[in-house]
Amino acid sequence: MSVHSSANIKRITTHTLQEMKLRGEKISMLTAYDYSMARIVDEAGIDIILVGDSASNVMAGHETTLPITLDQMIYHASSVVRAVRRAFVVVDIPFGNYQGNSSEALRSAIRIMKESGAHSVKVEGGSEIKESVLRILSAGVPVMGHLGLTPQSIYKFGTYTVRAKEDTEAQKLIDDAKVLEECGCYAIVLEKIPAALATKVAETVSIPVIGIGAGGGVDGQVLVMHDMLGITQEFKPRFLRQYADLQSVMMNAFKSYIADVKAKDFPNESESY
Repeated sequence: MSVHSSANIKRITTHTLQEMKLRGEKISMLTAYDYSMARIVDEAGIDIILVGDSASNVMAGHETTLPITLDQMIYHASSVVRAVRRAFVVVDIPFGNYQGNSSEALRSAIRIMKESGAHSVKVEGGSEIKESVLRILSAGVPVMGHLGLTPQSIYKFGTYTVRAKEDTEAQKLIDDAKVLEECGCYAIVLEKIPAALATKVAETVSIPVIGIGAGGGVDGQVLVMHDMLGITQEFKPRFLRQYADLQSVMMNAFKSYIADVKAKDFPNESESY
């Protein structure tokens, strides 16, 4: 989508995303966690903003996504929603708030929707969380699925390497994608799986498939904002294209400010009252 003007804004919906898949238009998706950054991303014309549990990493400094709480996710989501006029806002339900308990899953999804004003929730897993997905959908809450590398299960996998390289796991992923579609999910994220498998999934299901480290044969792409902007420099997987080096830009700005203060150059006469 091109950059839009405030005079002609049409909100993205699940229906919009389905139409985009049908006509072959790729879906753009980025994470955001606060008002200021979400406002810029939205004005740029992004289709989907994901308030990801990756906030646990890039905002709070945790090693994994597991520590972030439902209250914290709602706080970040509320900040993002207040900034957005066009994009479709999706919020991760955090670890421990939907697995194994469909009633808890429903309560978590309803809290996110009511308290943040978001448009959808996202959950990780396939057939093992089917009951929770159905329960959330029964309340009219749109659900985005997530298969492949699922960061909330990192201690189960023990590694962040590519998933579904073996035939058995690949077939389970395809089956899980079909399960999520049959349940009523409107889209699925595929993370860090072979490109050929991701393409096959996108061709097998009728709902949009959005990839991160899943090649170009899917219906859209998602990246973590802090990674693609070069704010975080430690994380540079093969699938990441870094579009800026904001860490260097910001570091230079901070150092210039410090130097000007120390040299008594800031504020000067024109910057004083």
